[in-house]
Amino acid sequence: MTRVVVDASAYVAMAFNEPHGQEIARRLEGAAVYAPTLLKFELANAAWKKARRDPAHRAAILRALTLALDPCWGINWRDVDPADTVLIALATGLTAHDSAYVALAGLLGAELVTLDEGIAAACARVRRPFRLQPSAAHGPGGIIRPQRRCG
Repeated sequence: MTRVVVDASAYVAMAFNEPHGQEIARRLEGAAVYAPTLLKFELANAAWKKARRDPAHRAAILRALTLALDPCWGINWRDVDPADTVLIALATGLTAHDSAYVALAGLLGAELVTLDEGIAAACARVRRPFRLQPSAAHGPGGIIRPQRRCG
């Protein structure tokens, strides 16, 4: 089974029946679909924007959001290391949000399904599968350790 990571641009198009939504649905069909948990909030933000622009259709928009997040779709939700997203963002010029999708696709060795040309181009530039290498200036795991403990 092919593994794919779906980003917000693609999943929003499918969830809200936007242009290219049917094409995205066909690309995801039969694949093991992965997404960073960030996608849930990006979908919610898209629904919020749509509901503000079109108050008469708020109920339908919220139903579409609920359906898009239903476990029946079988999305494998994964957390992405924030430090990894920063490293990818710095290397590619993407935002940390967009880099989360690139990071997950790279770590899984999966195809990234996106409608965003900038994300697609950055993903093509990043060697996959990859393992992020911390800078020598960072501590173990690439993290700069704070002097005090949190909490």
